[in-house]
Amino acid sequence: MPAIDDRPRPYRSVLYIPASKERALEKAQGLDCDAIIFDLEDAVAAEEKVAARALLARVLAEADFGDRARIVRVNGLDTAWGREDVLAIAAAIGAGANVDAILIPKVSSPADLDSVAALIPGVPLWAMMETAAGMLNAAAIAAHPRLGGMVMGTNDLAKELGSRFRPDRLPMQAGLGLCLLAAKAFGRTIVDGVYNAFRDEDGLRSECAQGRDMGFDGKTLIHPAQLQIANEAFAPSEAEIDLSRRQIAAFEEAEQAGQGVAVVDGKIVENLHVVTARQILSRAEAIAERAK
Repeated sequence: MPAIDDRPRPYRSVLYIPASKERALEKAQGLDCDAIIFDLEDAVAAEEKVAARALLARVLAEADFGDRARIVRVNGLDTAWGREDVLAIAAAIGAGANVDAILIPKVSSPADLDSVAALIPGVPLWAMMETAAGMLNAAAIAAHPRLGGMVMGTNDLAKELGSRFRPDRLPMQAGLGLCLLAAKAFGRTIVDGVYNAFRDEDGLRSECAQGRDMGFDGKTLIHPAQLQIANEAFAPSEAEIDLSRRQIAAFEEAEQAGQGVAVVDGKIVENLHVVTARQILSRAEAIAERAK
């Protein structure tokens, strides 16, 4: 089943921006991130939520965020603000605001998506995966016809599990793996959770590398200082691009000779390797296009 948004849009760096901070919203228009999560939930104090909602609706209608994906994280429908958040964003879209997706917190079952889908037709929904129930229901959530992407909420998940931080994220592996399997099975975008120590570049680089190697499309970030590391980690390297080109060329040459496999750098190259190689090149091209 293809994703709702099947364009080769990169999601290497997905930056949270508090919707209550007008200066931060203005600054975000010039940041080198692939996507922005405009946050009405955790990043906004209770007494500021109504004003933040109005500010964000205005900014989305007036500001130019270029080709960055615009994702709005609303409050849950079980709160005093969630329903009005969704309706306000729906009204803003109706008035011409550009919003790519609504991000729903603490999605534990497809029913959580259904409730929001009924309030805002036609807009892709993204799911925060941050509860134990959400991990166990990841496949059913990923199968939802309105779902476009999943975001790991590792802080809330750790809180619910009662787990401790480890650099290898061993306590997170079961949940991360379940969500990855679900997202890949249904063609959904999936981005990794945040790295809290935003001044720890080595720690961030290591966690980005782990998430990339696992198969995540990118990483959610809490500070602009983290952007460059995430962008580099989740982009194909020059060596990967070079190898992909050589694999494709060698396989095409082998096919012309009536053979089903090729050999590159002493390793067998079959059709499945060529599929991966083409995906790498497509991702590299999309990133290059973004940089123009």
